Amino acid sequence: MELQKNKFALAAGGVMGIVYVVCAIFVALWPNFAMQLFGWLIHLVNVDKFAGDVQITASGFIIGLLQAVIYTYIVAYLFASLHNRFMSGNKQQ
Repeated sequence: MELQKNKFALAAGGVMGIVYVVCAIFVALWPNFAMQLFGWLIHLVNVDKFAGDVQITASGFIIGLLQAVIYTYIVAYLFASLHNRFMSGNKQQ
């Protein structure tokens, strides 16, 4: 089954955008708990030492959202391309 690269990448980028927005809301509402969760995620006990004060700014939110969506789009597009290439190789066997 061949993936439609652009549609797959757009879907992945859209999902990442939604996850990013939910995460930003979570950090804005509960910054200390978000830092604790982040510390657990990266196996770091003193995450506040390295991350500093947590603040969500409008420009930081927009720039971060754009980066998350664009990077995810690129990775998903490459993933779909490789998937299609590997799947087409299996048909010849």
